[in-house]
Amino acid sequence: MSLDSLKSRVPDYAKDLKLNLGSVIGNSDLPAQQLWGTVLATAIASRSPIVLRELAPEAKANLTPEAYTAAKSAAAIMAMNNVFYRTRHLLSDHEYGTLRAGLRMNVIGNPGVEKVDFELWSFAVSAINGCGLCLDSHEQVLRKAGVDREVVQEAFKIASVIQAVGVTLDAEALLAE
Repeated sequence: MSLDSLKSRVPDYAKDLKLNLGSVIGNSDLPAQQLWGTVLATAIASRSPIVLRELAPEAKANLTPEAYTAAKSAAAIMAMNNVFYRTRHLLSDHEYGTLRAGLRMNVIGNPGVEKVDFELWSFAVSAINGCGLCLDSHEQVLRKAGVDREVVQEAFKIASVIQAVGVTLDAEALLAE
């Protein structure tokens, strides 16, 4: 199971996705930990069993055990936060924004890896989950930490390609039944 195996599963009509998958992962300028943490967190967020099965072993091989766990933690906490904060933001009654969240988010304060890496992974997951409030929040933290816009864009390019590959392969699997 690997990136090459995943690319081989992409149908011909989605050739652009295959090429983009090779490009955003295979030719990324991100450091290995940022790259593979982003890949793992977004593979989880894509909800595609096929994508996760293919990419998780390669991510595990390229990450420390702490980073592997932290990337999974980013996907988990953002699955909750993206729904909560997106909903608060979308409600026309802005009083909800003044209420205490009351949800535990300890992992954000102590993720077990560099804060910038965890923020990048959280940002990428938020791109898939479509929470504008979370995207803005994580992007601001990244930029204040000195992360270039090109790095931030790299994260959401990875997220977009992994999500598209997941949707395509899951649809093909259903159509084949």
